[in-house]
Amino acid sequence: MGVRIDIPSDSPFTIHNIPYGVISTEEQPTPRCAVAIGSHAIDLVVYSTGGRLSEVDPDVEFQEVFNQPTLNSFAALPYTIRQHVRRKIIEDINDFSIDNDCLIPLGTVRMHLPMRIGGFSDFYCSLEHCQNSTAFMSAGTQIPKNWFYAPSVYNSRVSSIIPSPQPLRRPRGVYFKDGDIPIYGPSQQLDYELEMGFFVSKPIPFGSEVKIESAPEHIFGFVLLNDWSARDLQMFEMKPLGPFHGKGFATSISSWVVTMDALNPFRCSPKTIQNPPPFEHLRWDGKEDGAIDINLKATLKRGNKTFTLGASNLRYLYWTPFQQLTHHASAMCGMDTGDLLGTGTISGDATDDRGNKTELGCLYEATHGGTQWVHLENGTKMKYLEDEDEIILEGWCKDKNGRTVLGFGDCMGKVLPSLR
Repeated sequence: MGVRIDIPSDSPFTIHNIPYGVISTEEQPTPRCAVAIGSHAIDLVVYSTGGRLSEVDPDVEFQEVFNQPTLNSFAALPYTIRQHVRRKIIEDINDFSIDNDCLIPLGTVRMHLPMRIGGFSDFYCSLEHCQNSTAFMSAGTQIPKNWFYAPSVYNSRVSSIIPSPQPLRRPRGVYFKDGDIPIYGPSQQLDYELEMGFFVSKPIPFGSEVKIESAPEHIFGFVLLNDWSARDLQMFEMKPLGPFHGKGFATSISSWVVTMDALNPFRCSPKTIQNPPPFEHLRWDGKEDGAIDINLKATLKRGNKTFTLGASNLRYLYWTPFQQLTHHASAMCGMDTGDLLGTGTISGDATDDRGNKTELGCLYEATHGGTQWVHLENGTKMKYLEDEDEIILEGWCKDKNGRTVLGFGDCMGKVLPSLR
């Protein structure tokens, strides 16, 4: 007989979640795999001792799979096996069959990157974000025609992906000062981006593609993602080849991966009907399950005060994660277990009673390209992030009655001063 695990009412890690992560502790510094439930982590190496999961598949050495510094080995297993493991963990929690020596208080664990990430691609697929950003550029600028025919995406840096709550330093680079004078120095326009990311599970071999109806089978799970952006560096670099230092210096992700299995109950119809209709390889036949309903929020912590910067929802994306993955693979580049895809900044079109937009996914939108102030609740005004500012992203899934069912935990990152 094990122990009863109490789950606080405000915990994101409910019995309906069971997210996977990689932990270590002061007493046991070797990283290994775990799941989160309430205020505890379940050490999966200890949990799987003695053939506990042999009923799932006797040919899989689960203790060896979980005694790894990443989740790649587990994520690469067939979906049915991973699904059975999750169900077994839930069953054992409900039956009080989890031994106390499996449990570690979350406050005592150190979180690591959950996956060994071989590739990172970031999309640009929110219509509202694209409309807002385009409006602040030079007069007459319109959304490019090709944006409506295929998901826009670029390949980014893997080396600068960091787990929450690891801090980052303000980047240095070249940008224009006073309009046309290039200088090299710390970015003056540091921004956040409210995104989500998802990890590839089942690999897609080089030279092959994937049908969109099979795309969910290739997604291990989702995390919150903040693609930190230096707007002044980014604008300097946009022509002729696009962003480099402006987008590649840091990307924060939440540390617990919420699986597709946990998210399937929140599948829904996308917000926007695509016009023109997508090409056949991007056409999702189901009208009610092509997107995922995940509520998102970005908060600024400055000193001892916190301010809500914006809210959004994953279902607002014009191009859905299933379309993003399918299109990425359509050139037959191949995709590996652990590859990370960022959804791109997610914005909406809701307004408050004064007509101000409340679903903006970055400061570039909120400040109209840095030309207007954002007025915070206590009278403070801002344009971009200052040193010591902290950004906190949250994500929650709710039922039809508005009750929270599960969450992602926080994705946090604090801005440290530039080295020089």
